[in-house]
Amino acid sequence: MKDIDEFKIAIEDYIRYYNTRRISLRFNGLSPVEYRLKSYPGRN
Repeated sequence: MKDIDEFKIAIEDYIRYYNTRRISLRFNGLSPVEYRLKSYPGRN
């Protein structure tokens, strides 16, 4: 059971990184979350 819990935590950490810290050239150097907040300022 410990391995499954560790796997879940690793996946959650990666998703958090992917959406909040990873910069994307496609989004002009912003993370996906930063881009979404900038593109839709009234929808956060």
